Amino acid sequence: MRKLIKHLKPFIWAIVAIFVLLFAQAMADLSLPGYMANIVNVGIQQNGIENAVPQAISADEFNKIAIFMTDSQKAQVTADYTLIDNQSADYAKYPKATTPVYELNKINKKETTQLNSILSKAIPPVLAIEQNGLAAYGGSAIQIPAGVDPFTVIEQLLPAQLAAIKSAAETQISAIDPVLLTQYSVAYISVQYKALGMSISAIQHKYLFHIAMLMVLITLASAACSITVGYISARIAAGVGRNMRKQLFVRVESFSNTEFDKFSTASLITRSTNDITQIQMLLVMLFRIVFYAPILGIGGILKVLGEANSMLWIIGAAVGALITIMVAMFLVVLPKFQSMQKLIDKLSLVMREHLTGLMVIRAFNAQHHEEERFDKANQDLTKTSLFVNRAVLVFLMPVMMFLLNAVMILIVWVGAHQVDAGTMQVGNMLAFMQYAVLIIMAFLMISIVFIMIPRASVSAVRISEVLETEPVIVDPEKPQKFDRSQKGFIEFRDVAFRYPSAEDDVLKHITFTAKPGQTTAVIGSTGSGKTTLINLIPRFYDVTEGKVLVDGIDVRDVTQHDLRDKIGYVSQKAVLFSGTIESNIKYADENASAAEVAKYAETAQATDIINESEQGLNTPVSQGGSNLSGGQKQRLAIARALAKKPEIYIFDDSLSALDFKTDMALRKALKQETSDATVLIVTQRVSTVMGAEQIVVLDNGEIAGIGTHKDLMKTSKVYKEIALSQLSKEELD
Repeated sequence: MRKLIKHLKPFIWAIVAIFVLLFAQAMADLSLPGYMANIVNVGIQQNGIENAVPQAISADEFNKIAIFMTDSQKAQVTADYTLIDNQSADYAKYPKATTPVYELNKINKKETTQLNSILSKAIPPVLAIEQNGLAAYGGSAIQIPAGVDPFTVIEQLLPAQLAAIKSAAETQISAIDPVLLTQYSVAYISVQYKALGMSISAIQHKYLFHIAMLMVLITLASAACSITVGYISARIAAGVGRNMRKQLFVRVESFSNTEFDKFSTASLITRSTNDITQIQMLLVMLFRIVFYAPILGIGGILKVLGEANSMLWIIGAAVGALITIMVAMFLVVLPKFQSMQKLIDKLSLVMREHLTGLMVIRAFNAQHHEEERFDKANQDLTKTSLFVNRAVLVFLMPVMMFLLNAVMILIVWVGAHQVDAGTMQVGNMLAFMQYAVLIIMAFLMISIVFIMIPRASVSAVRISEVLETEPVIVDPEKPQKFDRSQKGFIEFRDVAFRYPSAEDDVLKHITFTAKPGQTTAVIGSTGSGKTTLINLIPRFYDVTEGKVLVDGIDVRDVTQHDLRDKIGYVSQKAVLFSGTIESNIKYADENASAAEVAKYAETAQATDIINESEQGLNTPVSQGGSNLSGGQKQRLAIARALAKKPEIYIFDDSLSALDFKTDMALRKALKQETSDATVLIVTQRVSTVMGAEQIVVLDNGEIAGIGTHKDLMKTSKVYKEIALSQLSKEELD
């Protein structure tokens, strides 16, 4: 994951925005269960009456309540109410009122809380005395005549008797849960509202509508945050993927053949596509879930602490079980994820080889063998994928759902007993259930992402392997510049070369010079090191010993760009790009005119390819030139090299697919076109090198002779054997 973090630095402010939005979304989601509890507790059970502070109460009832207040409390409550009588216009709001009414002033939340604390303790004694008389607080010895209001008697009691009743009431009140006190008070207030002619249903509907609108607005805000986070997350993931692909592509462009020997083409393709896709998927899940889930889980736990502490152990047990299952799952699945990407590499390799060598496969009737190869690679990947998916979907998800439902049942069972005991409200139990779902789902979401992390981490490592691989061939810190007075001088000074991890040198003691205006041919048997020698000039490899000089400067002392800018290279395997004939020739010089392109094609003997199609230079070329023959590809590759107008031409066995007539015509045309340049030709054809000013004969990596054709026929046994194996003695003279 540390390797991934550095790729997120350009998006730091977007990530901060995601954190802010996710926090807002979590707060919104966590507030909804509380509002749901209010709907049940207040909107349904309390008819929309939120607390023990009545909006209006008759003066007679107010005086009864005032009995159980201290003088300071009575003064505070009285200050927040206004006494109105039938002379006031507001009195019409209470059609059944027969006495003056105390109406609540507009007060803030803090004052409401203070009044609720006072009135929720003063109202229940009034309700108890109205229902059970003075016996409710130890006043059974006081005789109350039939039909007489107990409060009329209380007004006539001696101070000591009144103090005893108030003390008994205070003692009983202190033992009752504040929530229940509020409910008792609300029941009393509801009766008083009806007595005044106020509509209880209107109060209830107003409260429910208010809460419902709040919940709708909060839900919309949560949805807006979620959508925005999804959008930003997708942008970040796509941006990281884009940057990683670019960095990967640029790094691969800087690789020498040494690095390409380490990473297969199929593996590099998989790393550039599938592996980066895994990273992008993880990032989206990371921002949407991993960042969100902890906020939701911690916030849910804090909310639960305020709702129902007694059932917190249920969530703790569920989370503990969840973590145990996830750790076990992680240990089982991780090794499979590590092997999955390698299996994808293998499948890509087999598929690529099959498509590339389809004609050869058909020619040898090896379709069945290739089908078996593909089937094995496919089956290995399928088995691994099935194991992972079964572990997650067949085992993990059912276990998680069972755990979640078991928690719900346990909460209902424990909560029902507490509701029955009067220690919890129904709405609070329902809210606790919602919080439990949110908390468990938060951990469940994290666990699902942790299933993705192993595979993405493997992909991140594979990508980092490429990005952190330093090319063996690098530009010097202080590069030299070529002397423009010299153009195309190539010198090998006692050069030796050994491939990485090889035991023996491939080339030994190679010393010769190639000059402008001359053709230097390199010939030898298969495996003698011809292509390796040529690859040292453009620094596809660096020499192990000795020096390769171009225009008197060691190729290691100039930039690769400057060096290769002097070279027109035609590889042993002609490579063309998808596009047209014109785009492939102009690949070396995009500013070349149509007339120049036609000239290069004519020199390369590729005019017939153009004339065969009605589209001419716009004739399509498939990827890799698969719609062209080997000879056609070689001629177009030579035309491309000519378009560069370099000082040095390197033809690495690039005439091998041509017939002798075309070969001769092409060499003749090249001689005129490259008269001022240095030309190096690697070939096994003696007929191709007979006219060269200098022929270098290689045998087992060593020079077996240097000279013209006539000289070598006399002095080099190796060259003579090669020549006589291809042409008759008369043809060689």
